[in-house]
Amino acid sequence: MRGIIATLALMVIALSIWKMETQRSGLEIAPLTVMGDTPATLYLREGGGAAPVVVIAHGFAGSRQLMEPFALTLAQAGYVVASFDFEGHGRNPRPMSGDVTSVDGTTRLLMEETARVARAALAHPRADGRLVYLGHSMASDIVVRQALSDPPGDAVVAISMFSEAVTPEAPGNLLVISGAWEGRLATEALRAVQQSDAEAQIGQTVGDPAVGDARRAVLAPNVEHVGVLYAATSLREARDWLDATFGRASDAPLALRGGWIVALLLAIVALGWPLARSLPAAQARPAQLSNRSFLLIALAPALLVPLALAPFDIRVLPVLVADYLALHLGLYGVLTLAALHWKGALSGQFPVRTWWIALAVAVFGIAVLGGAIDRYVASFVPHPGRAMVIAGLALGAVPFMLGDGFLTGGGQGARWRVVLARLAFLASLGLAVALNFDALFFLLIILPVIVLFFLLFGTMSGWVGRRTGLPAAGGIGLGLVLAWALGVTFPMFDGGGV
Repeated sequence: MRGIIATLALMVIALSIWKMETQRSGLEIAPLTVMGDTPATLYLREGGGAAPVVVIAHGFAGSRQLMEPFALTLAQAGYVVASFDFEGHGRNPRPMSGDVTSVDGTTRLLMEETARVARAALAHPRADGRLVYLGHSMASDIVVRQALSDPPGDAVVAISMFSEAVTPEAPGNLLVISGAWEGRLATEALRAVQQSDAEAQIGQTVGDPAVGDARRAVLAPNVEHVGVLYAATSLREARDWLDATFGRASDAPLALRGGWIVALLLAIVALGWPLARSLPAAQARPAQLSNRSFLLIALAPALLVPLALAPFDIRVLPVLVADYLALHLGLYGVLTLAALHWKGALSGQFPVRTWWIALAVAVFGIAVLGGAIDRYVASFVPHPGRAMVIAGLALGAVPFMLGDGFLTGGGQGARWRVVLARLAFLASLGLAVALNFDALFFLLIILPVIVLFFLLFGTMSGWVGRRTGLPAAGGIGLGLVLAWALGVTFPMFDGGGV
């Protein structure tokens, strides 16, 4: 069985990679040099002629990789495409700065960075002088405003848009795309079109793209704020909108990769099972806590930690709420481990083999699964400036994951215990936000990251624990992976600008 699952997983991994790499065939993909050292990538169809430039900007906590379905689709359609990492994001070593509450603060700086990328792309020999801005979420407001500045845009594609800069007349040729499950943003898409025509409906084009006064809003079905970036509707509408604007006709395929990404990540996780089965079998099993002891140890830190940390405002790491998150994770883990030690649950749980198994878990999570994420989903390779952030988070994440591993029996305990322990932690973060909403609002952004982490990495940790009987091995390894994942996800901020 182990060999069969490993073979099937490797086959799915190979097929997924092949399908996604095929979407790059026929394209020249190379770094774009931008004044100010903004990391940027240029996508060109091999043998193509002069064409309009499309500048693609990601949303908050995103990166170029997240926007690649649009970059590949539009490049295959013959456009000159430039995608980049905003300051504080992805591979960009410059932290975000300025007043995030003011249009003349951070917004202006991000507009200037977008303009530098646009000028660099317009200077390419294949650029014909016409320009499009495409942005998601946070960047939707940036591209709307930048299209009205210098260099101006001939068209705008705003995905998951909210922008107070939209007027009945400007920007010209505005396409607004939202996911059908985005609620308020879906309503905002319709409002933007009805500024030009009060009777307009979703899916209706107002004005004439060839003239430059058109506006259109569409909803991508059955997707939310991230899924909208992978939806066929989104990619097709963006391509067709630009073709209508510039009088072009494109029949290139869409870069549909959402399903292949899911298949790739699940196959890599599945590969973890036969690898875990190859580890040394358990020589002894950790003692199981009684239900009463488990409930006390699982629930008490969830309440005590946010109450204990509420009075403090510590800012050392150059990432919003990373300091608090490291403290929350660390104190949560210390309290859990202290209670487990009091119950005698940690005795004899750190033999020598714990450490090399933990290292193997960390390498698999960071290099193998993280490498796939970095190539196809979002930036997972940090620049040197993020090393301190990852190290700081590790001081909290490792104790937390150690405590989680022992508390849930290294995957050997009842399933309800695993679910309850992790829901308690998520509720604890929610309580922390409720106690200090203004300062800790951005914690809400990382909740999906932690949920995904528990689903993917927590599953693998359970396999390791059940095979080896060493919850510490999975705890230490996954603590390092969690610190890494959070350290590369959060945008970096200049402390003076927040």
